[in-house]
Amino acid sequence: MKRVETQPVETTVYSLSGAAPGPIADSDRREGDRLTTLYRVGSILIEQKRELCLIKNISAGGMMLRLYCSVAESTPVTIELKSGQPISGRISWTRDHHAGVSFDQPIDVIDILSATMDGPRPRMPRVEIECFATLREGANTIRVKVCNVSQGGAKIACETLLPHGADVIITLPGLPPQPGVACWTDGGFTGITFNRLLPLSELVAWLQERRNTHHSAS
Repeated sequence: MKRVETQPVETTVYSLSGAAPGPIADSDRREGDRLTTLYRVGSILIEQKRELCLIKNISAGGMMLRLYCSVAESTPVTIELKSGQPISGRISWTRDHHAGVSFDQPIDVIDILSATMDGPRPRMPRVEIECFATLREGANTIRVKVCNVSQGGAKIACETLLPHGADVIITLPGLPPQPGVACWTDGGFTGITFNRLLPLSELVAWLQERRNTHHSAS
């Protein structure tokens, strides 16, 4: 019997973009009880004082944090991930309990992502991407835009309303077709849960290939 999730799961989002994440728009906010949150935990060093934080979004140029302390814009900080890498930067913006950090030097997001493979309970991080995919539901085949992907599924922008629990097959360029289930729909976006986990090593290799192709085309 297949298991269908009824709610979106909010996790740390990784991006290959060189830009630091900007503030959250009011239209992007969601009620906390509608989501299960699995953000990556880190620590932030502010003026020799260490505080815990949640990492909501990380790119090559910066990150968005959920903080539990007050900090002023332009303050120099150092963020440490669980894997132990210190990353230096400055607070670029603050809003409510959130803050943006611009790194002093760009980081290799794929190296950070690969580090999640260590340990007995690997994470299932989401990675922001910009590509189109083919989605098949029954006899219908449609082209969809993929917003992010993880080992366990993908978030797509889709004009066609997919029935909750519908069996689908999604094909991303360069990856084998992935059978899955439409598990949630919200504001023109749909979450697809894969029937089988995509190996993290395969996901990382695919991301490296996409990054190399993008750099070659630039």
